[in-house]
Amino acid sequence: MNKLGTIIGFTYKQKAKTKAFKVTTLILVILMTIGINLPYLISSFTGEEKENSSATRAEVPSIGLVITDPEQQAVGDELKLYTDGLINPVFKLVSYESAEESKLGEDVNDGIIDGYVTLENMEGSASPLATYYSLDGDVSSEVATWLQLAIQNAKTKVIAQNSLTEQQIADISTPVSLITKEMNVENSSSTADTEDSASQGVNYAFVYVLMILFFFSTVMTGNMIASEITAEKSSRIMEILITSVSPLTQMFGKIIGIFLLSLTQIGIFGLTIFANLMLPHNKEMLSSMNIDLTLLNLDVLFYGLLFYIFGYFLYAVLFAAIGSIVSRTEDLGQALTPMTMLSLAAFYIGIFSMGTPNSLLVQISSYVPFTAPTVMILRVGMGEIAVWQIWVSLVILIAAILGFGWLSAKIYRTGVLMYGKRPSVAELRKAMKAFKM
Repeated sequence: MNKLGTIIGFTYKQKAKTKAFKVTTLILVILMTIGINLPYLISSFTGEEKENSSATRAEVPSIGLVITDPEQQAVGDELKLYTDGLINPVFKLVSYESAEESKLGEDVNDGIIDGYVTLENMEGSASPLATYYSLDGDVSSEVATWLQLAIQNAKTKVIAQNSLTEQQIADISTPVSLITKEMNVENSSSTADTEDSASQGVNYAFVYVLMILFFFSTVMTGNMIASEITAEKSSRIMEILITSVSPLTQMFGKIIGIFLLSLTQIGIFGLTIFANLMLPHNKEMLSSMNIDLTLLNLDVLFYGLLFYIFGYFLYAVLFAAIGSIVSRTEDLGQALTPMTMLSLAAFYIGIFSMGTPNSLLVQISSYVPFTAPTVMILRVGMGEIAVWQIWVSLVILIAAILGFGWLSAKIYRTGVLMYGKRPSVAELRKAMKAFKM
């Protein structure tokens, strides 16, 4: 046990000090930081344009007011009082004493006003006829709507000023407010459905992240384990190590050491994500998105981590076995191709089945040891599954780890002593019998 701990510590420290590990971790941390803060960075770079657009919006258009009929003077006066009293006006009115078109046209061309509106008598009615003039003969819908409301308000005050009080006139002019509220009906499932939908969204994101994490960590650490063993074997250091430490202790020491290194890297990534999300601008973004991590299903978290750990060890023992039968690091990539394809299959089945978590393919794959780590996470998080099915899959996975672990240990003990070209299955079996493995 002491030798196992020594190998675990040595493997962990040796790999953690390598330039490749440090550079890879640093690059990924920088990419995560940039990715999380990208919306804020974009808004910062375009901040000047936003300020300019805000300033432009703050400069409301000026509209000339021309009273062509004296009978509409009272409406014009009320209209001017109303618009001047607005806190956030959409436009401002500039009164003109005469309707001299040359003067009005000159002011429009000079940018003093954007256009002008005339008030004249409407035939057969006391209501004013308002006409808006501009260079292009058009007006924005916002200005048109507010101008109509303002004229309507002024007209109402003029007509009702002798028969209604100021309060009654104010009440008539005040628009009706429409308030929306959620129905509070007993036995209503709307609230529950909303919570289920939000919980499903959080679970979906967590399952997606776990599957990506499992695939990349399995491939990266698996290659690291195999390359470590192959490098020691090709440099003949293995012949020295095998005299002091048993091959089985070496294999599991390297697997556990690199697993702890992988957890360290994942921890660094987790702290990076957490630190960036806690920045003020990102906290505001999260609050606006209404993301509530308390809605995460604890079963997804528990079983997800359980299948992640056991799935890692299943792939790790096989990567170690393959690394032990390769004598040159140049041949390692080709030898690891089947394992890479197997991990890709597990990843793709999980990712492309997220929309159909209860399909027959998913159900069958959840009991296959090589695909169970990703597919079972999907079924727990997104599908409908009984607890006994989860534990059956877990038992099969553990049995596969023990079985392949025993086989990998025998291959490892034999493979580390074989040099030259990569041995075939028949040659391995013959060597195992010769070494009585």
